[in-house]
Amino acid sequence: MIFDGWMAAAAVFATIYGAGYCWRESVGWPRSLIKTGSMALLALAGLALSAPVWVVLGLAFGALGDFFLSRPGSKAFLAGMAAFAIGHLAYALFFVGGVGWGVFDWRIGAVLALLGLAATTELWLAPRTDALHWPVRGYVVVITLMGIAALGQNAPVLWLGAGLFILSDVLLALALFVFPTAAWRWVMAVTLWPAYWIGQFLILQGALAVEFTG
Repeated sequence: MIFDGWMAAAAVFATIYGAGYCWRESVGWPRSLIKTGSMALLALAGLALSAPVWVVLGLAFGALGDFFLSRPGSKAFLAGMAAFAIGHLAYALFFVGGVGWGVFDWRIGAVLALLGLAATTELWLAPRTDALHWPVRGYVVVITLMGIAALGQNAPVLWLGAGLFILSDVLLALALFVFPTAAWRWVMAVTLWPAYWIGQFLILQGALAVEFTG
C-alpha cells in the first residue's frame, strides 16, 4: 500500500464521518465539509502521487457528489447523482486500458452477474423511484459499465475497489427507495460508508500500483 500525508488526512476525515455523522439524519455544514473532505483529500493524494488523470477526476467528482448528496433537496440529489455518474465514467475510462480476458475466464461470470444485477433493478428499484426513474436507470447503466471495465484489469485490488463502490450504490438505493425507515437507514449508513470510502481508496491504490509497475 502507498500512503502520504493527504491520504492519511483523508482517512482521518473518513473515520470522523463514519463515527460521528454517517448514521445521523441531521443535515449541516460540518457534516458536508467532513464528508466532502474525506474524498477531496483522496483526490489530492492521487494528484500528489501522480495517479492516472482519470482516477484523480473520478475521486474529484466523488467529492463533488458527496457534497451535493449531503445537502437537502431534490436538486442537490440530482446534482450529486450526476457528479457520481461522471466519476464512474472517469474510472471506466481508466479501466478500459486493461488487458481484457479470455473466452473461458471466470470474469465472464462476474460480467453476467453484474448484468443480472442491473436487470433486477427494474423489479426492486425502478418502480419505487417515481420521477427519478430515468436518472436512476441511467445511473445503473453507468455503474454497470464501470464494473465491467474494472474486470478487464488484471488487478484484484481494482476489482475489490470497484466492487465495494458498486455495493455502496446498491446499499444507498435500498436505503433511499426500498427500506426508507430510520432503522434501515442506520444499518445501511454504517455499512455503506465503509464500503464506499474503502472502495475509492482501493481504486486509488490499485491505480497507483498499475501506474508504477506498468
